[in-house]
Formats: sequence, structure tokens, C-alpha cells
Amino acid sequence: MDLGFDFFSVERKDTVPARGKVLISEPFLPDEYFKRSIVFLTEYGDKGALGFVLNKPVKMKIDQLIKDFPGTDIPVSVGGPVATDTLHYIHTLGDLIPESKHVIGEVFWGGDFETLKALVKEGVAGADKVRFFIGYSGWDAGQLERELSENSWVITRIDTREIMSAHTPEAWKKILKSMGRKYKMWAGFPENPGMN
Repeated sequence: MDLGFDFFSVERKDTVPARGKVLISEPFLPDEYFKRSIVFLTEYGDKGALGFVLNKPVKMKIDQLIKDFPGTDIPVSVGGPVATDTLHYIHTLGDLIPESKHVIGEVFWGGDFETLKALVKEGVAGADKVRFFIGYSGWDAGQLERELSENSWVITRIDTREIMSAHTPEAWKKILKSMGRKYKMWAGFPENPGMN
């Protein structure tokens, strides 16, 4: 019986990576960092790409990582396998944080860290407005394109609310389910196909 589609190939509706888009890994990607991940691209160009894995939380609080940081419930995630001794953040605070870089819509990347700390202390910046990442995901020129040609990633856009709230492993399934029939089936596929 013909399914009418190739289960393992990515549908090529949106094949061009760009700053502000997300990469969603195919269900069988074996890499521990990227297995069932959603990566938000904050940079994309001729020299490569950079982004943060949205849905790989760690159990540490930011004030356990940064000595004099005010206590907060802002989530911390593993951003990727590169420079895991660095901390990064995205936010929706815009010009309230000097030196922030606009990514897309209401989402900004980085900026003056002391200002961020003050805004957290004042209660202006909370879990709905800021996300922290340990390390980042990076691709050299041509590397991401090769992975896309191997059907490793689906490219799509998600809204600001989803970017800021997709900090649990379940977000991978939730977003795939919203993308149509084939991807709904991907979302339901077991991590280990032999364990049915």
C-alpha cells in the first residue's frame, strides 16, 4: 500500500534556514545534544549558524551557576555542545537591556548582563521574559546545509510565546504535532523503534 509520502524524508515546504527560525530534529537523530531537539537560530549566514537548544533543561538554578545572581525561577537549558563553559540568554525585554541583539519579533539575544541582573532583582525580568543557556549550537559554513540534505532537521517558525516556553523535552512532540500528518506521526514514534 502506498502511503502517499516518504516517512523518513523532510517535506521541503520551508527549506531555507534563517535567523529566527527553528530546527526540529528528526526522530532518530542519535546525537545526545540534538536528539529530539528544537534549536532556535540566532545567527545564520555565509560563515555558518549559531543557535540554542530550547528543550533540554538542566536541574540547576541560575543563582547556583552565577555567584551573585538574584534567586529566580528563570529556566536554564543546555544550549548545545559548543563552549559549555559559557552562559547565554535570550529575552523579550528589548531596549531595556543595552547592547541586546534583535533576533526576530520580540526576541532579543544577550546584552548588558548587569542590567539583566538588576531587572531580575526588581521583578521586571522573570521566566516569561528570559531564558538562559549553557553553551550553544554552532555550524561552520556549509555544515548545516549538509545536515539538512541528510534530512536531519525540519525548518519552521514558532511564535515568541513558544520560543520562550519550549523548555521541556515534551515541546519537541508538541511542535511536531502542530505541523501536519507526517510530523504528527514522527512525534508519536518511539525513541527506540525496537521497544514497541
